[in-house]
Amino acid sequence: MTKPWRILALPPLDPSLIRGMLDPVVGDAAEIVLPAERERGTLLDALADAELVLADFSGRLALDAEAVAAAPRLAFVQMPAVGTDSLDLDALTAAGVPVANAAGTNARSVAEWAVGAAFALCRHLAWSDRRVREGGWPQLEMLGRGARELRAQRVGILGYGAIGSETARLFQALGCAVSYWSRRRRADASATYRELDDLLATSDILVVTLPLTDETRGLLGADRLARLPQGALLVNAARGGIAPDEAVLAALESGRLGAAALDVFDEEPPPADSPLRRHENVLLSPHSAGATLDAQLAIVSVVQENLAAVLAGRPVANVVNAVEPLVRRR
Repeated sequence: MTKPWRILALPPLDPSLIRGMLDPVVGDAAEIVLPAERERGTLLDALADAELVLADFSGRLALDAEAVAAAPRLAFVQMPAVGTDSLDLDALTAAGVPVANAAGTNARSVAEWAVGAAFALCRHLAWSDRRVREGGWPQLEMLGRGARELRAQRVGILGYGAIGSETARLFQALGCAVSYWSRRRRADASATYRELDDLLATSDILVVTLPLTDETRGLLGADRLARLPQGALLVNAARGGIAPDEAVLAALESGRLGAAALDVFDEEPPPADSPLRRHENVLLSPHSAGATLDAQLAIVSVVQENLAAVLAGRPVANVVNAVEPLVRRR
């Protein structure tokens, strides 16, 4: 009888959710291990005999080079999300470990959040809500704050993967002129391609949907944000490190940015004393742009299908590093 695979399932997913997701798929073919504590030392200990890892999408229990070295039997890593910046892909690739994500599962959810955030910034919805709750009635002040119609805004999208392309489609359906920049020009794009500096200079609303990589980290620093039209709006649904908090705050204070909607930050959660938490022209969101029931069900389906493929000896889908997708035991 074949020895059961050993699956290490990491928080922050709730243990009951993990078992509800995995038990119907793995049955007796795998043993599911949950770390006793959400601590680095516990992770390293648990990796010693782990073969399959359901990764921590929050990044707190990162699979860096040290963690990979502590996992001699590791054969496959499944990220139950799209982003993989908490994984050392180079170390995993060097170790011959395929890594899969849940590509495309939250594209619609994040795109809808981006459009909703843009609406909220254009019409100052969060600001007016706060004023009315405080007892005010800022009806005339709304005009003074420069409320805008979304259809009249030029939208620039940084990144044109599944999320970026869906975001472009939704903004176009609302009548917006949409342009994009990505590291690779897309022949099938519905939006207009522009070089990065040109895109920045012509974007009344800049939407960030890029993955965080060594190339994109700090991409939107102070110099690049200064190229935006005066009073432009920033919608970041990607990662905070792409548009560092300090640069965003400086652009807000100078007026280069009229407002910003941030689902992501340099540090999550941001410090309690972060000026972004108190800024009137910032819409804050707790890294939840993709947190719809629809997206979560899609992620569960991808995880289940890939683990079923491993157990059946079939190639897994959505491998993001240059490793053969057929998972082999060590």
